[in-house]
Amino acid sequence: MIAKEGIIFIIIGLVLTVGFLLPALKYDSKVLVSFSVLFAVLTIFTSFFFRDPERTFQHQERILVSPADGKVIGIDTLDFHEFIGGPAKKISIFLNVFDVHVNRIPADGKIDYVKYNPGKFFAAFEDKASELNEQTEIGMTDKSGNKLVFKQIAGLIARRIVCKISEGDSVTAGDRFGLIRFGSRTELFVPIQSDISIKVGQRVVGAETIIGFLPNKILDDVQKPKEGSENVES
Repeated sequence: MIAKEGIIFIIIGLVLTVGFLLPALKYDSKVLVSFSVLFAVLTIFTSFFFRDPERTFQHQERILVSPADGKVIGIDTLDFHEFIGGPAKKISIFLNVFDVHVNRIPADGKIDYVKYNPGKFFAAFEDKASELNEQTEIGMTDKSGNKLVFKQIAGLIARRIVCKISEGDSVTAGDRFGLIRFGSRTELFVPIQSDISIKVGQRVVGAETIIGFLPNKILDDVQKPKEGSENVES
């Protein structure tokens, strides 16, 4: 299966391949044959880059699945995240040009906002790319009330972010929602209480690798003692 965003590039590649091949055969031109072979190789690579394989995983309550294929380059702790409303864990995934670049929804829930931020195009594996590069930021709330954020971040080569979800959409873990062209970075921010099961350096597969579980916020809220409700022994 090919992502539809790549079809136009594949068609252009095929047209150029045939466009050079026909006169090459007619005039027995090695130069034109070379150009035809070059565009054929580029077309094959483009088809490979825009591949969109079907993915499956064992769905469970509060599950977190990887939003992208790639290598985990960072798992960090933040003292405070504004949308999450408290401390958070940040998971950074780097996608090289050979990875599948279709992005997936990491959890079940509802989209609260989608925000596009224009920016630079530093190499996606550099830490500064997280804040300075062109990116789309998506905030959502899961069915337990947990808030999480995920980002599509353009890289040195990638210059086009595709995001197909909007505020108010109900989404399911593993759903396709967009892609980033030719090398990029994806980040996920979750509540600090989330149980993360992956490690830095590990390769993950979008909508297939289970990266952890969100906390049971409903249960935590019930068990949390209310302010001023503790009994004081006399």
